Amino acid sequence: MVYTIVVHLHANDSTSDVAKLKAKLVEASNVYSRDKETLSWFVMQDVGDERKFTIVERYLKEESQKYHLENPYWKTFDPYVNPLLDKPMDLRRCNELDTGAAAAAGAHVHEDARGDVSLGSMYSGAV
Repeated sequence: MVYTIVVHLHANDSTSDVAKLKAKLVEASNVYSRDKETLSWFVMQDVGDERKFTIVERYLKEESQKYHLENPYWKTFDPYVNPLLDKPMDLRRCNELDTGAAAAAGAHVHEDARGDVSLGSMYSGAV
């Protein structure tokens, strides 16, 4: 079962803090994405509020996060990021649901989702 951590961050009301946080998150994603048993480590910025960021960390299993926590980079992350935030990080730990089993069992799937729903096909013809 895939173990997922979702972290919401809200930067201080300072253009330079927003830029610093964004750069640090991009850097962290490049570092942490290479950790053993890390499936993905995504960072996102809100489309309506540039001060809001989200991290989605996906691990093979809950125990896999130990490689993340043992990474020497980890000791530098919080001390750098926390002063850039106007409130504490909102961290949520989740186990991903097996949606493949529901589809295999005949769960209802909307007709628009029956065909190829890859990104390539979803945006074909877009200008």
